[in-house]
Amino acid sequence: MSSSDLQSELDRIREEISDSFDEELELQFEDDQLEMLAGGDEWPGGKTLDRRVYFRELFRLQHELVRLQDWIAHNKLKVAVIFEGRDSAGKGGAIKRITQRLNPRVCRVVALPAPSDREKTQWYFQRYVPHLPAAGEMVLFDRSWYNRAGVERVMGFCTPAELEEFFRSVPEFERMLVRSGVILIKFWFSISNEEQEFRFKMRIEDPLKQWKLSPMDMESRRHWEDYTKAKEDMLQRTHTTDSPWWIVDADDKKRARLNVIAHLLEAIPYREVPKQDVVLPERIRHPDYARGPVPPEMKIKAVY
Repeated sequence: MSSSDLQSELDRIREEISDSFDEELELQFEDDQLEMLAGGDEWPGGKTLDRRVYFRELFRLQHELVRLQDWIAHNKLKVAVIFEGRDSAGKGGAIKRITQRLNPRVCRVVALPAPSDREKTQWYFQRYVPHLPAAGEMVLFDRSWYNRAGVERVMGFCTPAELEEFFRSVPEFERMLVRSGVILIKFWFSISNEEQEFRFKMRIEDPLKQWKLSPMDMESRRHWEDYTKAKEDMLQRTHTTDSPWWIVDADDKKRARLNVIAHLLEAIPYREVPKQDVVLPERIRHPDYARGPVPPEMKIKAVY
């Protein structure tokens, strides 16, 4: 290979690596908008984490997540991670950073909509059971069966008897999961009243984020204290030895994401998985094969 060909190949490699990093930079653009609208680095949560530190640690932790993913698949582990917290607490952003570099066949996200009329008549946990992990899978629940202890309780979508039955059943349900080999990790994203108000206002002003707002989100602002009481009761009654809750200080999104990933990595001891060397095979060429032209009308318009 000539020096010019080698330089061209190196340039292509750099472009490919940069494109991989750009995926995170595109997500970071949303946070930059908020900082700009807030007038700099200061907002209710305090000074944000230095960007260079954040990116360095994020990419390092994501590399470790890939190793964890390989360990889960290799050892046929079953991992379920629950993400709960108030609206706009940063659950979705943390989940995005966890799944960003992972294989969706190993790590998948479950975010169920409101139950249908039929599902409302089922055993409460029934609609969650099909989404639990099989061997070699990690499932991230963006909200979970704890909806009953939160929004359903505060907004009156369940009766006091149904709520009490939930609190009696959930420790046993989770104990059964753990006994069956499921590694269950529960995160609660905690933000202050001032921070939630700030983030809601930013979503209202940002057309790229308005879709995240729903009438239920707006109603939740009115019931801040009711949600606080519900959360405290839930944590007290469902924090068990088998399936403890882990509280995430989420006023600073960057720190919250890094801390959650770091905790997840510590919660599941893992090691490097032995792998066979990957060798790119030579292409098989057939002398009688000639590639046909692509009809121009089939090509998309080259806008860029």
